[in-house]
Amino acid sequence: MELDKILQYLKSKFPFLPETAIILGSGLGSFSNMVRVEREVPYSDLPGFPQSTVKGHKGSLVLGAIDQKPIIAFNGRFHYYEGYSMDQVALPARIAALLGCKNIIASNAAGGVNPDFEVGDIMLISDHINLFPNNPLIGANNDEWGTRFPDMSQVYSKNILSAAEKIAAEQGTKVQKGVYAGLTGPCLETPAEYKYIRVIGADAVGMSTVPEIIAAHHMGMKCFGVSIITDLGVEGKIVKTTHEDVVKRADEAAEKLNPLIKELICRI
Repeated sequence: MELDKILQYLKSKFPFLPETAIILGSGLGSFSNMVRVEREVPYSDLPGFPQSTVKGHKGSLVLGAIDQKPIIAFNGRFHYYEGYSMDQVALPARIAALLGCKNIIASNAAGGVNPDFEVGDIMLISDHINLFPNNPLIGANNDEWGTRFPDMSQVYSKNILSAAEKIAAEQGTKVQKGVYAGLTGPCLETPAEYKYIRVIGADAVGMSTVPEIIAAHHMGMKCFGVSIITDLGVEGKIVKTTHEDVVKRADEAAEKLNPLIKELICRI
């Protein structure tokens, strides 16, 4: 990765620097339609930048504003299961921090393992469990980015989470709150694995977000995460699910999530 070249390129293209970064997951790219776009850069134009290979991930970087709040949106993320290293998976979060972002919002599609959840629910992430076999902080530590041993007792900002709950209530949008477990994929979980994930304390499971949030937290950003529940891993409710099903259900739920995220950006 040519991180310095990527940063120089972006700074040369952008008329201003963002305050908040958004990483858009499967089926959630429609949020970028709510942004007043100043620049859109395909990932293929960035030197040494990974490319999105998964359907539902456009693969472009959008700089613009929500009302008067400058933001950067990564319309498509990188997954460990695509063969990318943890450094590459965490690259959007690193770039956002180095561009000066103070806040990061990571969205994803996830399987619900909490029996109280239903398909289409929005889950605000209160904490996560890292089930990946790797960690973006393994290797030499860059002390300019953060400490060697970052404390993880409060990764997700309580203030942003509280603001999101308040906005949801004002907009009449039902939201759940819970713990997200992140693991590699790309296969969906077996019934026994769903049960295990629930037993260890998670409410939803997916294949992203955790590495990006770890990297963002390491660099001092305020973190917020949100999942759209696109399928259920609850005994008696498990049905065969395809990626097309996941994207379709995320698209449908994004109609409720997008206004919430837009207002949240205005308030943080």
